[in-house]
Amino acid sequence: MPRLAAALRGLAAAAAALITVTALSPSAAGTVTRRAPSSPPVHDPKATREFVALRSVDPTIIQEMRYFTPHDFMGVPVTGYRAPMCLLTRDTARALHRAQISFLRRGYSLKVYDCYRPQRAVDHFVSWAKDLGDQRMKAEFYPRVDKSTLFRDGYIAEKSGHSRGSTVDLTLVRLPALPTRPYVPGEPLSSCYGPKAARFPDNSLDMGTGFDCFDTLAHTLDPRIKGEQRANRLLLKDGLERAGFVNYDKEWWHYTFTPETFPDTYFDFPVARRSLVRH
Repeated sequence: MPRLAAALRGLAAAAAALITVTALSPSAAGTVTRRAPSSPPVHDPKATREFVALRSVDPTIIQEMRYFTPHDFMGVPVTGYRAPMCLLTRDTARALHRAQISFLRRGYSLKVYDCYRPQRAVDHFVSWAKDLGDQRMKAEFYPRVDKSTLFRDGYIAEKSGHSRGSTVDLTLVRLPALPTRPYVPGEPLSSCYGPKAARFPDNSLDMGTGFDCFDTLAHTLDPRIKGEQRANRLLLKDGLERAGFVNYDKEWWHYTFTPETFPDTYFDFPVARRSLVRH
């Protein structure tokens, strides 16, 4: 019995020592919570030095950055747009500046709707397109298109040239530019291809449809677009082509400067001033 008692006292002492060591060890659950260093913050990627804010190259070009607002085909601000600003490669911004000088001489100004678009924004588009139940903006942006066909018809894709930094969505405004009112979520919607007076107010020239209209009438040279509307599209097209831009023929507002600075690279830094690298 004395030996058994001594053995039990030894086991108790060892257990107490083990408990003490465990309590002080970094591997103890309670201690990890208190002492482990926090995980390093996840930093957004930065733009390369070739990217600039358009306003720093040409402050006269009007900017109405739609995807920063809920007035787009999804009805919500788009992921990745943290500021209402146009970012582009320097070559593209300089080419827009050349085009702007030409238009200003004739009493017009360029107005951009979208410029560089991060991949995370494109992913947001794709996720929205797969949610067939969300059609809150259908009456304005795709009244004649079944949402289930947006991928097949090419309106939504998993990659966008905008993410390469040389593509812009834009229009022309007659000077002096009139102000445009903001969109109020939930307000009654009008189709993007209706008469200009019936569409959502926009101070741009009448191009036959609104921006981001998912309809064949938005094809740049659609034969149903005639008269002043066709002349306005050709005015924009001619001026931009002279500056080195190429139009995407299914969207009158979509132009890419060539040769592209990054023809094969899709960026994902957010649209924000802090994304730019200081020179």
